[in-house]
Amino acid sequence: MREEFDFLVIGSGIAGLSFALKVANNGRVAVISKAKLDETNTAYAQGGIAAVTNNPDNYEKHIEDTMIAGDGVSNRDIVKIVVEEAPERINELISWGAEFDKNQDGTYDLAREGGHSEHRILHHKDSTGFEIQRALIQKVRNTKNIEVFENHFAVDIITQHHLGKDVRRSNADITCYGAYVLNLDTRNVITFLSKKTLIATGGSGNSYQTTTNPVIATGDGVAMVYRAKGTIENMEFVQFHPTALYNPDEKPAFLISEAVRGYGAKLKNSLGEDFMFKYDERGCLASRDIVARGIDSEMKILGDDHVYLDCTHLPSDELKEKFPMIYEKCLSLGYDITKDLIPVIPAAHYQCGGIKVDTFGRSNIHNLYASGEAASTGLHGANRLASNSLSEAVVFSHRAAMNAIDTLNESVINYQIPVWNIEGTSHPEEMVLITQNYKEMQMIMSNYVGIVRSDLRLDRALRRLEIIYTETEELFKKSILSRKLCELRNLINVGYLIIKMARNRKESLGLHYTIDYQ
Repeated sequence: MREEFDFLVIGSGIAGLSFALKVANNGRVAVISKAKLDETNTAYAQGGIAAVTNNPDNYEKHIEDTMIAGDGVSNRDIVKIVVEEAPERINELISWGAEFDKNQDGTYDLAREGGHSEHRILHHKDSTGFEIQRALIQKVRNTKNIEVFENHFAVDIITQHHLGKDVRRSNADITCYGAYVLNLDTRNVITFLSKKTLIATGGSGNSYQTTTNPVIATGDGVAMVYRAKGTIENMEFVQFHPTALYNPDEKPAFLISEAVRGYGAKLKNSLGEDFMFKYDERGCLASRDIVARGIDSEMKILGDDHVYLDCTHLPSDELKEKFPMIYEKCLSLGYDITKDLIPVIPAAHYQCGGIKVDTFGRSNIHNLYASGEAASTGLHGANRLASNSLSEAVVFSHRAAMNAIDTLNESVINYQIPVWNIEGTSHPEEMVLITQNYKEMQMIMSNYVGIVRSDLRLDRALRRLEIIYTETEELFKKSILSRKLCELRNLINVGYLIIKMARNRKESLGLHYTIDYQ
């Protein structure tokens, strides 16, 4: 079965849907979502979206904060683009129906988070991402030319290599013509042909046992592009959010927003000590990599499973008004945040690397774009500044959309693409083969490739992951496709990239901290 579109969008978060809305007047658009349209990483973003909106803030302050958080690795030109273009893109979100909290005088109620020198975070209570997702879905549903395919899983992008004159040097250009997509309801693989394809599949938090990401965050886009010989970079920089609610039986881990610390909450260890000033003069408002390592250090020193976030000194009515979702969640587990300490632990949160793209979101594969967490734009460098990600997504999706529209007539659909080959496949003999490898993969990444690393741990992780890779590839070749099998395959690819790039970086930098190169 074939489907033909001008634009194919793989992913339904802020990056994918904003791109789809921008290109819809220029051709037919398909939006592929492996779950329901509202089940995205965007919907889980509590804190907000960063932008310079008024004095005393200015672009240069935001640029410097981003460069400092990125440990100098961020591309200053890219940072400047995102910071300066974010306000206009956010106004566009507002015009599409997204609502952000305001003060009584009508000005926006701006929050401050770790690493930011000013209050510049627009938010909707403590569910900003959910509000943005709601507005985008409503707009997409009411926009002609956009067709949404829910419960459809992109298995691999469709590419064709065009060899240059010197074949011996593998001098090849690669062009993308769409993707092979698994209908999860019928189990049929559909050939989606397109002139332009956007990867907006989000992150890969489920590489680890404890993550704030939803179960859909399995690195699908990065893995697909890697298998198609696309350029991937900076995967060693995995951001762990310092404060996920400690509740081992819950997946994903519930996020206690950085904005709570921005509002004045303090981190304390089991001895009741406000410990973060031992690690950074900014205390609890240091960047996420520093705070996560500080918590990790305190847990190891004291032999604890978690530390605590103390909000009890803050005005109780304001606390409940600003963070209603967090208040209700903690209360459901027996913690009244106005009176009780909140147990917290670092959790895998954000992938700073990904598919390398240029200033217009273009990958090294012709007609293939990437935006959002799946892309490596150069903004985040070695560590993401809080609330910059949603701004980055709308800025780069806009830039990608403008380029895709401008060059649409230069692209063609290749009708010679073969359909998916199912010969030799059968149902998996036992689901336990998939689930056990999934658990082992997460244990390897959590134990050996986490917040603190070493050459020995990374070497051990690579050897063990290679065994699981071989087993999974053999299973993939002989099995009828399932979401779980494809996700496992993708996460193993992503895990390999994280380990490989971590082994190649012989220094401690940003989120990559190794005891061998301090």
